Amino acid sequence: MSKIDLIIFGATGDLSARKLFPALFQLNAVGLLPDDLRIAAVARQHQDSAAFQNELRAKMTRYMRQDIDDGAWQAFSERIAYLTADFSEPRAFEGLQAWLDDGRMNLFYLATPPSLFAPICAQLSSDGCLNGPRRIVLEKPIGEDLATSGEVNETIGRYFDEQDIYRIDHYLGKETVQNLLVLRFANRFINSQWDQSCIDHVQITVAEKVGIEGRWTYYDGVGQLRDMVQNHLMQLLCLVAMEPPNSLEAESIRDEKVKIVKALRPLDVASIKDHVVRGQYSQGVIGGQSVPGYLDEEGCQSPESDTETFVAIKAYVDNWRWSGVPFYLRTGKRMPDKVTEIIIQYKALPHHIFGEGESAEPNRLVIRLQPNEGIEMAMVSKRQSLKDKLSLQTHTLNFDFREDADIDRIPDAYERLFLDAINGDPSLFVGREEIEESWRWCDQLIKACEEARLTVNSYQAGSWGPSKSELLIDRDGRSWHV
Repeated sequence: MSKIDLIIFGATGDLSARKLFPALFQLNAVGLLPDDLRIAAVARQHQDSAAFQNELRAKMTRYMRQDIDDGAWQAFSERIAYLTADFSEPRAFEGLQAWLDDGRMNLFYLATPPSLFAPICAQLSSDGCLNGPRRIVLEKPIGEDLATSGEVNETIGRYFDEQDIYRIDHYLGKETVQNLLVLRFANRFINSQWDQSCIDHVQITVAEKVGIEGRWTYYDGVGQLRDMVQNHLMQLLCLVAMEPPNSLEAESIRDEKVKIVKALRPLDVASIKDHVVRGQYSQGVIGGQSVPGYLDEEGCQSPESDTETFVAIKAYVDNWRWSGVPFYLRTGKRMPDKVTEIIIQYKALPHHIFGEGESAEPNRLVIRLQPNEGIEMAMVSKRQSLKDKLSLQTHTLNFDFREDADIDRIPDAYERLFLDAINGDPSLFVGREEIEESWRWCDQLIKACEEARLTVNSYQAGSWGPSKSELLIDRDGRSWHV
């Protein structure tokens, strides 16, 4: 591998302090960063490297909730140089251009608002920073709809080849998500029953306890559909539903995911009311603390806003494997717990032979992404009893990743994604066609919501969403797992 420089734009932002630099610090502490890797932290503020490093350490300690060893910090901070760059000024990247070495691979990481992607790339080009081998990492969102995502991709494509563009969805870096591929394609007994003949339905829940965290102006123009469904939930759905790829090469995996997005049944005005529920949180209590409603959040500029902070969707993948199997998707803010999980609910057996009173439920596979990553399987066994000869009970087989791996912590998703970007492995990053096909489906859904005037239902902060989301699944004779 060629020598590499990592250039992080937006280095003083929340994402950098909360996720990016802690991930790099952990990789450095276990010796997984290349010895000669240099890091340029680029932002608008005027300060020197020492001041930036001191501020960064204080923020990281707060976010990581642990003391940072002085020796480990010294070894890490020696890699970091802080560079001031005001993107609106001509020749903004003169200092960066002088810092770069054209003989090294340059990995540009844009932890900035998407509106700055194009100006940064154009400025990098005009200031002579794109002369050598290069890659670029982009944070979501890639556009706000199909049209704008195409514009972003076209702009980035003028300066970087497609194979050198790494679009992040950090869920793909989670150990459980990668284990989902192994679970499906390395275990014959699971793979052979992964279809409509055995599976009754699938649930995917991404619940957040937090609200909009001071981002009212941004969030009100986006909503939960664009912010979460188009990327995180869509990626999880694709990994559950995709066919086995021919290999673990990026293009092979992406091709299979694209097929799933294209097979999603479109939701139009006629079907939208029976398949989608939108919600917006009102004042409530979470963890014993009173929290404001969405329209009472700091920075609210539109007291009549109908932007959704919750959405539940019943979707269908119209192909042979999943014909007739509903996928229930649910995501919202101000939920009781921070939970991300996938539920594979198997069908009940066609005939019961154990007599009256049996109460065992059908098998259920629970894939937990957070808070504690792991996999659970609900299995039926005989109750240990002389009185009841064949009384049944349900046991849960629990595979906890942290306990079974005998490690102090599960590596953060960004650690895996940084490592792959540095090593030039794009298999856990999202391709352009995936992004655009996902936007195509979501755009149609959003348009149908608008044309059908689908109302936003209020739900109390600290609840699991509006009551209509319960009805969405209840009327099919099913219920949400949590």
